[in-house]
Amino acid sequence: MGATSPDSGDLILVEPARPGSPVAVVTINRPSALNALTKPMMGSLAAAFRRLGADDAVAAVVLAGRGRAFCSGVDLTAAEEVFKGDVKDVATDPVAQMELCRKPIVGAVAGFAVTAGFEIALACDILVAGRSAKFLDTHAKFGIFPSWGLSQKLSRVIGPNRAREVSLTCMPVTAEMAERWGLVNHVVDDTEVLNKAIQVAEAIARNNQNLVVLYKSVINDGFQLDLKHAQALEKERGHKYYSGMTKEQFANMQKFIQGRSSKPSSKL
Repeated sequence: MGATSPDSGDLILVEPARPGSPVAVVTINRPSALNALTKPMMGSLAAAFRRLGADDAVAAVVLAGRGRAFCSGVDLTAAEEVFKGDVKDVATDPVAQMELCRKPIVGAVAGFAVTAGFEIALACDILVAGRSAKFLDTHAKFGIFPSWGLSQKLSRVIGPNRAREVSLTCMPVTAEMAERWGLVNHVVDDTEVLNKAIQVAEAIARNNQNLVVLYKSVINDGFQLDLKHAQALEKERGHKYYSGMTKEQFANMQKFIQGRSSKPSSKL
């Protein structure tokens, strides 16, 4: 994992959480514009997640915004360039690349996550929010049709009635509301958002990375199905996983379990 992405123009930064860490931190770095996204920034953000997903040295990714906002959405001063482009171009679509990323993504939301920024937050697997965080959908206010999943994902997370009110009235969702509704996992002081997100990502990184990747995939893929078919998917992938294990891998698993059982018991 390199330090800063060479094609980012310093507006999308990619760096390790700490030297030698398997956790990568991606930062939207345009604080003077509240991290509003231009088309080149979208392409750079998409490329960053594509690279990190393929990097075996990376176990998990944290996504943050520099300054007073996580991401205030698309830069509307260049709206025509953005919205008349190919919204089906997966290669330059950051949300699509986040969804395709095999590694768990922890969003560190401090300040505003507005419209496209809200959609980027929803593409994270786990969310940590600062107490001042606000999630806001302004598609209806500005006459912008959603194309990064907000109209479909939000209702599946907080329920259709709440989602309709959030999107049709453009009401802000505070961090407290977001936690109560199951949208965010943790709410912490604003100054601790990035640290908490890295802490969660590092907890993920301490586990079996092959299993983490497979587990994220079966949770996300199963969520698209009804329970009966999702359970069948789990059994199918479980059978494939164990069928592919060697005697050596089973022996190593047994050693690990025996090592754990020799330690004092823990409620965790």
